[in-house]
Amino acid sequence: MAFSKEKRREKIRRRIRKNLAGNASRPRLSVYRSNKEIYAQLVNDVDGVTLAAASSRDKEITSKGTKIEVAQEVGKLIAERAKNAGVELVTFDRGGYLYHGRVKSLADGAREGGLKF
Repeated sequence: MAFSKEKRREKIRRRIRKNLAGNASRPRLSVYRSNKEIYAQLVNDVDGVTLAAASSRDKEITSKGTKIEVAQEVGKLIAERAKNAGVELVTFDRGGYLYHGRVKSLADGAREGGLKF
């Protein structure tokens, strides 16, 4: 029997997380995508600490365009907050989602904001 969409994503997510982890000098940029919103956070897995977070629900997100445009704004916001936390290099964790659409748009926005990964 085939995996459901959610089980398939979890399987891919575990496979990705097996090979990457964030630390203080290069935290993990983790992405979560729901049907309506998108969330991003910088995680130091060694200490178990979230260094910065941004989402499409934040007040700073003024764009009310398509979900892809909003995701790009979230990417820029997380890059700005990362700079404030003193982070420039990150490891990108797509969370089992395809690197396509909103996830790609968030990554492009973060790169525009100055993050390197």
